[in-house]
Amino acid sequence: MSKFLLSAAALLLITPIPVASPAVVRSLAGRAVPPFAKASLSALPSLTGSLSRCAPSPARAPSCSASLFAGAAFPPFAVAYRAAAAAMRQAGGAYANWADSSRHFLSFDPTGDGTAAEVVGDLATADRIVVVVPGVDNALKDFDRGLGSVARRAPAVQARAIWWKLRTTDRDANVAVIAWLGYDPPEGIGLAAVREQRARAGAQALSRFVQGVHDRRPSARVTLVGHSYGAIVVGLAAPHLPYVHDVVALGAPGMGAAHAGDLGGARVWSALAPRDWMRRIPQLRVFDLGHGRRPSDPSFGALPLPTAGVDGHDYYLTPGSATLDALANVVLGTEAAA
Repeated sequence: MSKFLLSAAALLLITPIPVASPAVVRSLAGRAVPPFAKASLSALPSLTGSLSRCAPSPARAPSCSASLFAGAAFPPFAVAYRAAAAAMRQAGGAYANWADSSRHFLSFDPTGDGTAAEVVGDLATADRIVVVVPGVDNALKDFDRGLGSVARRAPAVQARAIWWKLRTTDRDANVAVIAWLGYDPPEGIGLAAVREQRARAGAQALSRFVQGVHDRRPSARVTLVGHSYGAIVVGLAAPHLPYVHDVVALGAPGMGAAHAGDLGGARVWSALAPRDWMRRIPQLRVFDLGHGRRPSDPSFGALPLPTAGVDGHDYYLTPGSATLDALANVVLGTEAAA
């Protein structure tokens, strides 16, 4: 069994991740989403370019980061936005441009690989809130441009794609989407990626974050969306968030549980496209290696989402995919149409 597991880890290391044209869905990235009546995806400029960081020294770190959980209470959203904007200006470079382009961040910290949580939409009035958690290799420098400069992989782009789909599906919906890079994902498809240590730390941070948002918007319906390794983070957090209505796993290797019923009572949805390389990863767990049963396995008990138009592991949230369309229905409570 140990030799088999090592073979599985080796497969993880050599499995290629498909890369498409950098121009794909690049128009989705940009400044804060304008009012719906004026919104145009083609009008949203690309958010690429070189990014500078704060010096990682302990002495300077407090002056160029804004964390929601420096204190016990979750601050009002407007207060958090101002604190994050000040931290971005202190960080300089492209981060300062984020602060000056009317974007809203609940948290920002450029030290290390960096963390951030950006809000798309009006969180103060939203009755539907989506929190999107990315997976392996995501870092602050790729928050806008995407891993490998592939825009569709960028958390900021994915959040805007979801927001836009929600608003085009229901023009009257009060929705907000949060791109949450609030943990340190594994670097590359290596040993850390086949363990849950990073996911457990991420789940603790995600639970605190979502609880804080819920405290400010207790009547809002919350949906958690995890892509790839991010689905494990979401799965481990869900049992601690009983008010979460839906949990969605996209291209997931696992969810830190053996069955959907172990995730705290939320409805669990899963999508795994036929051309997703995740299908080639063995469903096993030995001690602390491997992620066990995938949520796409029928025995897991998740509700399936359609995957037509999903051309690979990182295409679930691209415009035109059946998964994105179905996700919008789940969030809006019209999932019968999914």
